[in-house]
Amino acid sequence: MTARVLVADDDLVVRDMVRRYLEREGMAVAVVGDGHEALRVLESGQVDIAVIDVLLPGVSGLALVRSLCRGGNFSVPVILLTALGEEEDRIAGLEAGADDYVTKPFSPRELTLRVRSLLRRAPAAAAPQPSEITAGAITISTAARTATVAGNPVGLTNREFDLLLFFLTHRDTVFSRQELLNQVWCWDYGDLSTVTVHVKRLRAKLGAYHQIHTVWGRGYFWRDAPAAQDANHDCA
Repeated sequence: MTARVLVADDDLVVRDMVRRYLEREGMAVAVVGDGHEALRVLESGQVDIAVIDVLLPGVSGLALVRSLCRGGNFSVPVILLTALGEEEDRIAGLEAGADDYVTKPFSPRELTLRVRSLLRRAPAAAAPQPSEITAGAITISTAARTATVAGNPVGLTNREFDLLLFFLTHRDTVFSRQELLNQVWCWDYGDLSTVTVHVKRLRAKLGAYHQIHTVWGRGYFWRDAPAAQDANHDCA
């Protein structure tokens, strides 16, 4: 099936360049120039992945992603385009709910590879899984890709769900951030802070029921035991 990509950027040159590269890869591309139009297209349900500029007019890329993620039903992967190179700006994009970011100026070929990477299902998510997985008060449906905590629905982004599913199907095994980047994101390279931020977000959403532990200098693992002492540890 042809992948449907939304490209939202107020720079006509950037929009056209990205569109041509993605179409060359066989993707169907919709282009828009402002945040309000991007929101309309995203809410139509006709998008498989979105490439969104942080500084969109109307509604900024960060505000757009935050708004969609607060709705709880947003599952479209998002790559943010940003001219901001500082680490705190990159992390702000990931914390807003984006799956990846690319800093301007960027290689259209690299962006295309990032899009393809996000469109691929992670091995953990693609492998046959039981229809329901439980860990204490946490239950996930692998078919519906939904999660509940103590019986209450919790809104997870696509990548947060993939990360939780990976942890629950690989319990009591320590994985480094690079290994998680390989297994969950399907990236051979990338910013390791991507993993750090997603672990932090997942811990926050699962609250006191999360069981993600940190092994300093090695990585993270899920253990079916209270993890309160690790609740604020977000580096590995």
